[in-house]
Amino acid sequence: MREGLYLHAATETKLVVDTSRGETLRINFDVTFPALACSMLNVDAMDISGEQHLDVRHDIIKKRIDAHGNVIETKQDGIGAPKIEFLLFMQIEKPLQRHGGRLEHNETYCGSCYGAEESDEHCCNTCEDVREAYRKKGWGISNPDLIDQCKREGFLQKVKEEEGEGCNIYGFLEVNKVAGNFHFAPGKSFQQSNVHVHDLLVFQKDSFNISHKINRLTFGEYFPGVVNPLDGVQWVQETANGMYQYFIKVVPTMYTDIFGDTIQSNQFSVTEHFRNADFGRQTIPGVFFFYDLSPIKVTFAEGHVSFLHFLTNVCAIVGGIFTVSGIVDSFIYHGQKAIKKKIEIGKFS
Repeated sequence: MREGLYLHAATETKLVVDTSRGETLRINFDVTFPALACSMLNVDAMDISGEQHLDVRHDIIKKRIDAHGNVIETKQDGIGAPKIEFLLFMQIEKPLQRHGGRLEHNETYCGSCYGAEESDEHCCNTCEDVREAYRKKGWGISNPDLIDQCKREGFLQKVKEEEGEGCNIYGFLEVNKVAGNFHFAPGKSFQQSNVHVHDLLVFQKDSFNISHKINRLTFGEYFPGVVNPLDGVQWVQETANGMYQYFIKVVPTMYTDIFGDTIQSNQFSVTEHFRNADFGRQTIPGVFFFYDLSPIKVTFAEGHVSFLHFLTNVCAIVGGIFTVSGIVDSFIYHGQKAIKKKIEIGKFS
Protein backbone atom coordinates (compact mmCIF):
# COMPACT_ATOMS: atom_id res chain seq x y z
CA MET A 1 0.00 0.00 0.00
CA ARG A 2 2.70 2.49 1.01
CA GLU A 3 4.83 1.51 -1.98
CA GLY A 4 1.84 2.26 -4.25
CA LEU A 5 1.43 5.75 -2.75
CA TYR A 6 5.11 6.44 -3.40
CA LEU A 7 5.15 5.09 -6.96
CA HIS A 8 1.85 6.71 -8.06
CA ALA A 9 0.95 10.41 -8.10
CA ALA A 10 -1.17 11.87 -5.31
CA THR A 11 -3.55 14.77 -6.05
CA GLU A 12 -3.67 17.74 -3.70
CA THR A 13 -6.78 19.94 -3.71
CA LYS A 14 -6.85 23.59 -2.70
CA LEU A 15 -9.41 26.41 -2.74
CA VAL A 16 -8.18 29.89 -3.69
CA VAL A 17 -9.79 33.19 -4.69
CA ASP A 18 -10.12 33.53 -8.46
CA THR A 19 -8.30 36.75 -9.37
CA SER A 20 -8.33 36.29 -13.17
CA ARG A 21 -9.65 39.18 -15.24
CA GLY A 22 -10.51 39.75 -18.88
CA GLU A 23 -10.60 36.07 -19.82
CA THR A 24 -13.04 34.26 -22.09
CA LEU A 25 -15.10 31.16 -21.42
CA ARG A 26 -15.42 28.39 -23.98
CA ILE A 27 -18.72 26.49 -23.90
CA ASN A 28 -18.76 23.16 -25.76
CA PHE A 29 -22.18 21.69 -26.49
CA ASP A 30 -23.83 18.80 -28.30
CA VAL A 31 -27.63 18.80 -27.99
CA THR A 32 -30.26 16.79 -29.85
CA PHE A 33 -33.82 18.06 -30.43
CA PRO A 34 -35.85 15.09 -31.74
CA ALA A 35 -38.93 17.17 -32.63
CA LEU A 36 -37.51 20.54 -33.73
CA ALA A 37 -36.26 21.00 -37.30
CA CYS A 38 -32.84 22.50 -37.99
CA SER A 39 -34.34 25.25 -40.16
CA MET A 40 -36.17 26.59 -37.08
CA LEU A 41 -33.41 26.24 -34.51
CA ASN A 42 -31.18 29.20 -33.62
CA VAL A 43 -28.51 29.85 -30.97
CA ASP A 44 -28.16 33.13 -29.04
CA ALA A 45 -25.71 34.15 -26.32
CA MET A 46 -25.68 37.24 -24.09
CA ASP A 47 -24.10 38.34 -20.82
CA ILE A 48 -24.57 40.92 -18.05
CA SER A 49 -22.03 43.26 -19.64
CA GLY A 50 -24.59 43.89 -22.40
CA GLU A 51 -22.77 41.97 -25.13
CA GLN A 52 -25.08 39.95 -27.37
CA HIS A 53 -24.45 37.33 -30.03
CA LEU A 54 -27.73 36.72 -31.84
CA ASP A 55 -28.30 33.91 -34.32
CA VAL A 56 -24.78 32.55 -33.76
CA ARG A 57 -23.50 30.49 -36.69
CA HIS A 58 -19.73 30.41 -36.32
CA ASP A 59 -18.29 27.03 -35.33
CA ILE A 60 -21.72 25.37 -35.19
CA ILE A 61 -22.79 22.23 -37.07
CA LYS A 62 -26.40 21.09 -37.56
CA LYS A 63 -27.49 17.56 -38.44
CA ARG A 64 -31.00 16.94 -39.72
CA ILE A 65 -32.30 13.70 -38.22
CA ASP A 66 -35.43 11.66 -38.82
CA ALA A 67 -37.86 10.32 -36.24
CA HIS A 68 -35.55 7.34 -35.59
CA GLY A 69 -32.47 9.48 -35.02
CA ASN A 70 -30.86 8.69 -38.38
CA VAL A 71 -28.89 11.52 -39.98
CA ILE A 72 -30.53 13.01 -43.09
CA GLU A 73 -28.10 15.86 -43.78
CA THR A 74 -25.17 17.60 -42.10
CA LYS A 75 -24.49 21.28 -42.72
CA GLN A 76 -22.37 24.04 -41.25
CA ASP A 77 -23.97 27.29 -40.18
CA GLY A 78 -22.41 30.66 -40.85
CA ILE A 79 -19.15 31.39 -42.66
CA GLY A 80 -18.29 28.59 -45.02
CA ALA A 81 -21.87 27.33 -45.32
CA PRO A 82 -22.97 26.97 -48.95
CA LYS A 83 -25.55 29.47 -50.20
CA ILE A 84 -27.91 26.81 -51.51
CA GLU A 85 -30.94 29.08 -51.32
CA PHE A 86 -29.26 31.70 -53.50
CA LEU A 87 -28.26 29.14 -56.14
CA LEU A 88 -31.81 27.83 -56.31
CA PHE A 89 -33.16 31.35 -56.38
CA MET A 90 -31.12 32.36 -59.43
CA GLN A 91 -32.46 29.38 -61.37
CA ILE A 92 -35.95 30.88 -61.20
CA GLU A 93 -36.82 33.16 -64.08
CA LYS A 94 -37.39 36.86 -63.56
CA PRO A 95 -37.36 37.46 -59.81
CA LEU A 96 -38.66 40.75 -58.46
CA GLN A 97 -36.16 43.61 -58.45
CA ARG A 98 -35.83 46.17 -55.64
CA HIS A 99 -37.25 48.91 -57.89
CA GLY A 100 -40.41 46.82 -58.44
CA GLY A 101 -39.82 45.44 -61.92
CA ARG A 102 -38.81 41.94 -62.94
CA LEU A 103 -35.20 40.96 -63.61
CA GLU A 104 -34.22 41.26 -67.26
CA HIS A 105 -31.41 39.33 -68.92
CA ASN A 106 -29.08 42.36 -69.07
CA GLU A 107 -29.60 43.45 -65.44
CA THR A 108 -27.81 42.65 -62.19
CA TYR A 109 -30.18 41.20 -59.65
CA CYS A 110 -30.83 43.28 -56.50
CA GLY A 111 -33.77 42.11 -54.46
CA SER A 112 -35.88 44.27 -52.19
CA CYS A 113 -35.48 44.18 -48.40
CA TYR A 114 -39.10 45.34 -48.02
CA GLY A 115 -38.33 48.49 -46.06
CA ALA A 116 -35.43 47.06 -44.03
CA GLU A 117 -32.64 48.35 -46.31
CA GLU A 118 -29.65 49.79 -44.45
CA SER A 119 -28.66 51.93 -47.44
CA ASP A 120 -29.70 52.70 -51.01
CA GLU A 121 -27.29 50.02 -52.26
CA HIS A 122 -28.47 47.32 -49.85
CA CYS A 123 -29.85 44.25 -51.65
CA CYS A 124 -31.67 41.23 -50.22
CA ASN A 125 -31.26 38.47 -52.77
CA THR A 126 -32.51 35.54 -50.70
CA CYS A 127 -35.22 34.87 -48.14
CA GLU A 128 -32.48 34.56 -45.51
CA ASP A 129 -31.20 38.04 -46.45
CA VAL A 130 -34.67 39.52 -45.94
CA ARG A 131 -35.11 37.75 -42.60
CA GLU A 132 -31.70 38.97 -41.44
CA ALA A 133 -32.50 42.56 -42.50
CA TYR A 134 -35.78 42.38 -40.60
CA ARG A 135 -34.00 40.96 -37.54
CA LYS A 136 -31.57 43.88 -37.48
CA LYS A 137 -34.51 46.28 -37.61
CA GLY A 138 -36.30 44.45 -34.82
CA TRP A 139 -39.12 43.39 -37.11
CA GLY A 140 -40.82 40.07 -37.63
CA ILE A 141 -42.16 38.49 -40.83
CA SER A 142 -45.77 37.46 -40.35
CA ASN A 143 -46.32 35.86 -43.77
CA PRO A 144 -43.30 34.66 -45.80
CA ASP A 145 -45.47 34.21 -48.90
CA LEU A 146 -45.73 38.01 -49.12
CA ILE A 147 -41.92 38.13 -49.56
CA ASP A 148 -41.01 37.41 -53.18
CA GLN A 149 -37.71 35.73 -52.26
CA CYS A 150 -39.30 33.48 -49.63
CA LYS A 151 -42.18 32.56 -51.91
CA ARG A 152 -39.88 31.65 -54.80
CA GLU A 153 -37.58 29.61 -52.58
CA GLY A 154 -40.58 27.78 -51.10
CA PHE A 155 -39.73 28.72 -47.52
CA LEU A 156 -43.02 27.54 -46.01
CA GLN A 157 -42.95 24.45 -48.20
CA LYS A 158 -39.52 23.52 -46.82
CA VAL A 159 -40.77 24.06 -43.27
CA LYS A 160 -43.67 21.70 -43.98
CA GLU A 161 -41.36 19.14 -45.59
CA GLU A 162 -39.18 19.12 -42.46
CA GLU A 163 -42.21 18.55 -40.25
CA GLY A 164 -41.47 15.61 -37.95
CA GLU A 165 -37.71 15.96 -38.29
CA GLY A 166 -35.29 16.64 -35.47
CA CYS A 167 -31.93 18.35 -35.20
CA ASN A 168 -28.60 17.55 -33.60
CA ILE A 169 -26.66 20.76 -33.05
CA TYR A 170 -23.09 20.86 -31.77
CA GLY A 171 -20.10 23.19 -31.64
CA PHE A 172 -18.78 25.78 -29.22
CA LEU A 173 -19.28 29.37 -28.07
CA GLU A 174 -16.54 31.76 -26.96
CA VAL A 175 -18.05 34.21 -24.45
CA ASN A 176 -16.86 36.72 -21.85
CA LYS A 177 -16.03 35.21 -18.48
CA VAL A 178 -18.97 36.89 -16.75
CA ALA A 179 -22.48 35.76 -15.87
CA GLY A 180 -24.79 35.31 -18.84
CA ASN A 181 -26.93 32.87 -20.75
CA PHE A 182 -27.12 31.03 -24.05
CA HIS A 183 -30.16 29.35 -25.47
CA PHE A 184 -31.56 27.24 -28.28
CA ALA A 185 -34.91 28.48 -29.57
CA PRO A 186 -36.95 28.53 -32.80
CA GLY A 187 -37.00 31.67 -34.94
CA LYS A 188 -34.65 34.60 -35.46
CA SER A 189 -34.13 36.77 -32.40
CA PHE A 190 -34.07 40.55 -32.12
CA GLN A 191 -34.49 43.34 -29.57
CA GLN A 192 -37.86 45.05 -29.40
CA SER A 193 -38.27 47.81 -26.78
CA ASN A 194 -35.24 46.39 -24.96
CA VAL A 195 -36.91 42.97 -24.78
CA HIS A 196 -35.38 39.85 -26.32
CA VAL A 197 -37.95 38.25 -28.64
CA HIS A 198 -38.01 35.57 -31.34
CA ASP A 199 -39.83 35.76 -34.66
CA LEU A 200 -42.13 32.73 -34.46
CA LEU A 201 -44.91 33.97 -36.74
CA VAL A 202 -42.85 33.11 -39.82
CA PHE A 203 -43.30 29.37 -39.15
CA GLN A 204 -47.10 29.64 -38.77
CA LYS A 205 -47.16 27.09 -35.92
CA ASP A 206 -49.07 27.17 -32.64
CA SER A 207 -46.64 25.10 -30.57
CA PHE A 208 -43.01 23.99 -30.53
CA ASN A 209 -41.77 20.77 -28.98
CA ILE A 210 -38.50 21.50 -27.18
CA SER A 211 -37.86 17.97 -25.93
CA HIS A 212 -34.10 17.51 -25.91
CA LYS A 213 -31.13 15.39 -24.93
CA ILE A 214 -27.82 16.94 -23.85
CA ASN A 215 -25.16 14.62 -25.23
CA ARG A 216 -22.34 16.83 -23.95
CA LEU A 217 -21.96 20.16 -22.20
CA THR A 218 -18.63 21.42 -20.86
CA PHE A 219 -17.19 24.74 -19.80
CA GLY A 220 -13.57 24.56 -20.91
CA GLU A 221 -11.14 21.73 -21.58
CA TYR A 222 -11.30 18.19 -20.27
CA PHE A 223 -9.07 17.29 -17.34
CA PRO A 224 -8.69 13.99 -15.43
CA GLY A 225 -11.48 13.35 -12.96
CA VAL A 226 -13.89 15.99 -14.26
CA VAL A 227 -17.61 15.14 -14.03
CA ASN A 228 -20.08 17.02 -16.25
CA PRO A 229 -23.51 16.55 -14.58
CA LEU A 230 -25.57 17.29 -17.71
CA ASP A 231 -23.94 14.77 -20.04
CA GLY A 232 -26.62 12.32 -21.18
CA VAL A 233 -29.51 14.23 -19.55
CA GLN A 234 -32.81 13.96 -21.42
CA TRP A 235 -36.10 15.81 -21.01
CA VAL A 236 -39.44 15.20 -22.77
CA GLN A 237 -42.00 17.99 -23.15
CA GLU A 238 -45.56 17.10 -22.15
CA THR A 239 -47.30 20.48 -22.56
CA ALA A 240 -47.90 22.56 -25.69
CA ASN A 241 -45.34 25.31 -25.05
CA GLY A 242 -42.83 26.33 -22.45
CA MET A 243 -39.27 27.26 -21.58
CA TYR A 244 -36.83 24.78 -20.05
CA GLN A 245 -34.20 26.46 -17.89
CA TYR A 246 -30.87 25.25 -16.52
CA PHE A 247 -29.26 27.36 -13.79
CA ILE A 248 -25.54 26.65 -13.72
CA LYS A 249 -22.84 27.61 -11.22
CA VAL A 250 -19.46 27.48 -12.95
CA VAL A 251 -16.41 26.87 -10.73
CA PRO A 252 -13.03 27.85 -12.25
CA THR A 253 -10.60 24.96 -11.99
CA MET A 254 -6.86 24.58 -12.56
CA TYR A 255 -5.33 21.14 -12.98
CA THR A 256 -1.55 20.64 -12.84
CA ASP A 257 -0.21 17.20 -13.73
CA ILE A 258 2.92 15.46 -12.46
CA PHE A 259 5.00 17.02 -15.26
CA GLY A 260 3.96 20.58 -14.38
CA ASP A 261 1.60 21.04 -17.37
CA THR A 262 -1.42 23.16 -16.44
CA ILE A 263 -5.00 22.97 -17.72
CA GLN A 264 -7.28 25.95 -17.07
CA SER A 265 -10.86 24.69 -17.12
CA ASN A 266 -14.12 24.69 -15.15
CA GLN A 267 -16.48 22.45 -13.26
CA PHE A 268 -20.16 23.19 -12.70
CA SER A 269 -23.26 22.30 -10.73
CA VAL A 270 -26.79 22.72 -12.05
CA THR A 271 -30.47 22.98 -11.13
CA GLU A 272 -33.39 22.74 -13.56
CA HIS A 273 -36.79 24.36 -13.96
CA PHE A 274 -39.58 24.21 -16.55
CA ARG A 275 -41.52 27.43 -17.07
CA ASN A 276 -44.95 26.77 -18.51
CA ALA A 277 -46.52 29.21 -20.96
CA ASP A 278 -49.90 29.13 -19.19
CA PHE A 279 -51.75 32.03 -17.57
CA GLY A 280 -50.88 34.52 -20.31
CA ARG A 281 -47.19 34.75 -19.49
CA GLN A 282 -44.97 35.72 -22.41
CA THR A 283 -42.58 32.79 -22.66
CA ILE A 284 -40.14 32.06 -25.46
CA PRO A 285 -40.20 28.33 -26.26
CA GLY A 286 -36.66 27.04 -26.00
CA VAL A 287 -33.91 25.61 -23.84
CA PHE A 288 -32.05 28.23 -21.80
CA PHE A 289 -28.76 27.86 -19.93
CA PHE A 290 -28.19 30.60 -17.32
CA TYR A 291 -24.67 30.49 -15.89
CA ASP A 292 -22.86 32.36 -13.14
CA LEU A 293 -19.18 32.28 -12.09
CA SER A 294 -17.98 31.28 -8.65
CA PRO A 295 -15.39 33.63 -7.05
CA ILE A 296 -13.54 30.59 -5.69
CA LYS A 297 -11.14 28.59 -7.85
CA VAL A 298 -10.37 24.91 -7.24
CA THR A 299 -6.80 23.78 -7.92
CA PHE A 300 -5.71 20.17 -8.36
CA ALA A 301 -1.98 19.44 -8.29
CA GLU A 302 -0.47 16.02 -8.88
CA GLY A 303 2.73 15.14 -7.02
CA HIS A 304 4.79 12.25 -5.71
CA VAL A 305 5.25 11.57 -2.02
CA SER A 306 8.84 12.56 -1.08
CA PHE A 307 11.31 9.72 -0.50
CA LEU A 308 12.03 10.99 3.02
CA HIS A 309 8.33 10.92 3.86
CA PHE A 310 8.08 7.43 2.35
CA LEU A 311 11.11 6.24 4.36
CA THR A 312 9.69 7.67 7.58
CA ASN A 313 6.41 5.83 7.01
CA VAL A 314 8.23 2.55 6.30
CA CYS A 315 10.28 2.93 9.51
CA ALA A 316 7.14 3.64 11.50
CA ILE A 317 5.48 0.52 10.07
CA VAL A 318 8.52 -1.68 10.79
CA GLY A 319 8.79 -0.24 14.33
CA GLY A 320 5.11 -0.90 14.91
CA ILE A 321 5.47 -4.51 13.77
CA PHE A 322 8.40 -5.08 16.16
CA THR A 323 6.50 -3.46 19.05
CA VAL A 324 3.37 -5.57 18.52
CA SER A 325 5.49 -8.71 18.06
CA GLY A 326 7.29 -7.97 21.35
CA ILE A 327 4.00 -7.56 23.19
CA VAL A 328 2.61 -10.81 21.77
CA ASP A 329 5.86 -12.65 22.53
CA SER A 330 5.91 -11.31 26.09
CA PHE A 331 2.28 -12.36 26.62
CA ILE A 332 2.91 -15.88 25.34
CA TYR A 333 6.16 -16.24 27.35
CA HIS A 334 4.68 -15.12 30.69
CA GLY A 335 1.50 -17.12 30.11
CA GLN A 336 3.49 -20.29 29.38
CA LYS A 337 5.71 -19.68 32.42
CA ALA A 338 2.71 -19.29 34.74
CA ILE A 339 1.08 -22.47 33.45
CA LYS A 340 4.32 -24.42 33.84
CA LYS A 341 4.69 -23.24 37.43
CA LYS A 342 1.15 -24.36 38.31
CA ILE A 343 1.78 -27.76 36.80
CA GLU A 344 4.91 -28.18 38.95
CA ILE A 345 3.03 -27.50 42.21
CA GLY A 346 0.01 -29.55 41.08
CA LYS A 347 -2.52 -26.74 41.01
CA PHE A 348 -3.19 -26.73 37.26
CA SER A 349 -6.44 -28.47 36.35
